[in-house]
Amino acid sequence: MNDDKTIKLTSDQIATDNCVECAKPCCSGACEVRSNLECTNWLSDIPGEKNDFDIVEVHFKNTRRGFYRNSAHLQLKQGDWVAVEASPGHDIGQVAMMGKLVKLQMKRANLRPDAEILRIFRKARTSDMERFEEAKAREVDTMIRSRKIATDLGLKMKIGDVEYQGDGNKAIFYYIADERVDFRQLIKVLAEVFHIRVEMKQIGARQEAGRIGGIGPCGRPLCCASWMTNFVSVATSAARFQDVSLNPQKLAGQCAKLKCCINFEVDAYVEANKKLPGKDTVLETADKQYYIFKTDSLKQEVTLSTEKNSPVDTVTLPAQQVWEIVALNKSGVKPDRLTLDESDREKEKRAFGDILGQDAINRFDKKKKKRKRSGDHREARGEGERPQQHDAPRRDKRHQPKGAQRPDARNANTANANPRQHRSRGERPNRQQRERRNNNRGENRNDNGNKG
Repeated sequence: MNDDKTIKLTSDQIATDNCVECAKPCCSGACEVRSNLECTNWLSDIPGEKNDFDIVEVHFKNTRRGFYRNSAHLQLKQGDWVAVEASPGHDIGQVAMMGKLVKLQMKRANLRPDAEILRIFRKARTSDMERFEEAKAREVDTMIRSRKIATDLGLKMKIGDVEYQGDGNKAIFYYIADERVDFRQLIKVLAEVFHIRVEMKQIGARQEAGRIGGIGPCGRPLCCASWMTNFVSVATSAARFQDVSLNPQKLAGQCAKLKCCINFEVDAYVEANKKLPGKDTVLETADKQYYIFKTDSLKQEVTLSTEKNSPVDTVTLPAQQVWEIVALNKSGVKPDRLTLDESDREKEKRAFGDILGQDAINRFDKKKKKRKRSGDHREARGEGERPQQHDAPRRDKRHQPKGAQRPDARNANTANANPRQHRSRGERPNRQQRERRNNNRGENRNDNGNKG
């Protein structure tokens, strides 16, 4: 085992059920668990439920699991590492499930009632965990050397994974082969080289992908490596029900087989397709015949075309209306057209309208602030409010003919006032005020000259 990954566990760490890798109680052994599967006891918070069932489900590396009898009545809980009976010796696993749920798991695994059930020896000790970690460290090197040995023997097989038993006395070699392989000579060579008992187990391409792991095209970990336990065959008919393009490069997963997720939603599509008319349905109107060009199972919509193999004069209708037209055709009635009325379109828009207003593309745009006028800036500086009637002559000047007198209430009230009072900030005397000011200046000069 590498020195940088070697972790020495104390009896206190084992007693407090700390993590095997980081020795912290926060993750309870989730740093590098031999099993990629997680179980949830959904009966744990139900009052009155007791874990009186003495059989416990124990998980080992990847998807391997087993059922063991707690004959010693140990105080176990989910996540505990235990030493269980093996043939020969003992193995180290993690408690995954207890109580009544184990009965359902045994029934799901098709375990016979008269099957022999091995027993749990004890909770894992410090010495057991150290030996277990040493055996784990030998797995990669053993797999690489065993592949070379199988190649030298000329066997058409691929060894995908090696799993050592908890005591290190036995190893399980998982291999993939398209044909039947005689590996009797291989077992002898492996037993002599590694000095262990050898067990060969054939797996499929899906199981190999689950053991290796990886990231799928959806960006998440592979389902077979995270939560799937049983693999169901996937057929291309499941892709046809969902109108998925039969492109082998897109339908195949990392195991080179059809993706398991194709089966996840096929039942919903099958139920939805039952509510749609058949693809050979023909709708007749007064002047044309319409054929089904494509269907949308989830929206329950049918697109019709006047040509069988090309979209010509296409019309999209709800499936319910298509069934109504089919019933009219069967009774000998041909409608004038297939399109919806305007009232029906309004009802459809209202039914599927945006209630919350979250579909607007400008809902995240910042609103522009309105620019303040010059009078508002003066008011903010404390210069007082600008009279609105001072702006009236300027706005009216452009719309009045040249030489016309503008109605201004201010001129009548300020005819005899001092014209300098109009020279405040932002104001200019009009034409009449300038003429009156010049006349007053001339009269003053004449009076001064006569007096002189």
